[in-house]
Amino acid sequence: MEHAQPAVHHMNVSADALHKMSDVELLGAYHDGRRQFAEKKFERDTQRARLEWLRARMFVGTAGGVTERNMAIEVSEEIARKGQELREMTRDLDLLKADVDLIAVTLRLRGASALSGAHGSVADAGEDHESGA
Repeated sequence: MEHAQPAVHHMNVSADALHKMSDVELLGAYHDGRRQFAEKKFERDTQRARLEWLRARMFVGTAGGVTERNMAIEVSEEIARKGQELREMTRDLDLLKADVDLIAVTLRLRGASALSGAHGSVADAGEDHESGA
């Protein structure tokens, strides 16, 4: 059985738009949002690991004591840029999580019990709440 693609894309889901969706559209939006969240979380976590690897590589390749090495890493323009990208990815991930949580609340308010075993928010999917890079 095929249904219309939900009107929810990446972010900025309005409660009014959710209210106007059919139950099938709402469930589709919920599952699509959770899939997007998982994909974006994987991308963010991969970037975080790359940044840590780059920091470790710079630490090993820099002369001096621990303090001097850490200072060289902290003032690195490349590290700063990648850290900013990681913070932006985390912000986008948090916004997407808020959208998925809003869809889940809307489903619960309607009394829909068919969250397909995915009770609760995307926080149940193992999202950590770290800040920064």
